[in-house]
Amino acid sequence: MIESERKQIIDLVRREVIPAIGCTEPIAVALCVAKAAETLGVRPEKIKVLLSANILKNAMGVGIPGTGMIGLPIAVALGAIIGKSEYQLEVLKDSTPEAVEQGKLFIDEKRICISLKDNITEKLYIEITCEAGDKKSTAIIAGGHTNFVYIARGEEVLLNKQQAGTEDVEEKPLELNLRKVHDFALTAPLDEISFILETARLNKAAAEKSFEGEYGHALGKMLRGRYEHQVMGDCVFSHILSYTSGACDARMAGAMIPVMSNSGSGNQGISATLPVLIFAEENGKSEEEIIRALMLSHLTVIYIKQSLGRLSALCGCVVAATGSSCGITWLMGGTYEQIAFAVQNMIANLTGMICDGAKPSCALKVTTGVSTAVLSAMMAMENRSVTSVEGIIDEDVDQSIRNLTRIGSQGMNETDKVVLDIMTHKC
Repeated sequence: MIESERKQIIDLVRREVIPAIGCTEPIAVALCVAKAAETLGVRPEKIKVLLSANILKNAMGVGIPGTGMIGLPIAVALGAIIGKSEYQLEVLKDSTPEAVEQGKLFIDEKRICISLKDNITEKLYIEITCEAGDKKSTAIIAGGHTNFVYIARGEEVLLNKQQAGTEDVEEKPLELNLRKVHDFALTAPLDEISFILETARLNKAAAEKSFEGEYGHALGKMLRGRYEHQVMGDCVFSHILSYTSGACDARMAGAMIPVMSNSGSGNQGISATLPVLIFAEENGKSEEEIIRALMLSHLTVIYIKQSLGRLSALCGCVVAATGSSCGITWLMGGTYEQIAFAVQNMIANLTGMICDGAKPSCALKVTTGVSTAVLSAMMAMENRSVTSVEGIIDEDVDQSIRNLTRIGSQGMNETDKVVLDIMTHKC
């Protein structure tokens, strides 16, 4: 691999694997509010929020960090009151109990209006308009959780990338395939990729913090209790499940705990990191092996998400767990062919798992994903793979990935509409 391509991949990973506090959809809304409020120059008196359906779906039932509250209104209010756009996906990290009380008053005074944006195809779209007296500002995020495409103060347009589409022209995705991902992870100079260890530190700390409290459904804490001995057994597998679900418990409940995200999702970052890390630590792997396995996992997720898109009807744990299955297979001594087998096994099993929004029960889906990751790795190490005569699997692993992402980005669009309709019309 030539040096310029290697540097491109490193830059890509650094852009896609970043810290986040709280579920990234409501946090991205708070980020957009913060930018609009900063542009306005004074505290807004009214805030109008227009969102794509997928953003709304993922923000309805999730805890907002440091508030003890669920949903978008408090995220919007805090974005205006204490949000700092320079913090990116940690935009609300300066929140205080006093700020939360101010936010509640802001909501009670009905200063926030939230609705769907009509006639858009972009699944990740956030449009914020702030008003105070005769002043007005607008900020729009689209195509990525931190990707501002439009900013205006009154009639003055400060940024406009909408004509060129919602993605930066300069940041067109690097063309990847599984072989390239594998070769990069295993051959790149160690000092150039060791930054990926920060994912291990942050995400493991989040899991351990969750064991101390009662976050969400407390799945991770429960798995570490008596069921670890009575049902699961005190083993590497049960530890993988408890740590991964535990970090998800804390994040979805709105704990003020940073995690390292992947492709705009904290749960994807958690699921790409902790199964690999726990397997490596409990099997005495070296730091270099941990770094390379984590890079293999995270870059696999980035590769698959390139064609799936930031948000889709397909649960992100399917993609993230596929990455961790690759990392675990390699740590088991797997060859490239066996890593490809693990991917085929994952796609054959989990394709079709719906995303019905971010919420505490995501811990259950994450646990399903990582348990399948371990099973798929075990099968791969026995040279057992789902074959091309079965379902959507192709002989070419990269084509199987494209089949997966085609189903998630196109085939499940109607499913997405039905899920949102169900979620918004509960009695």
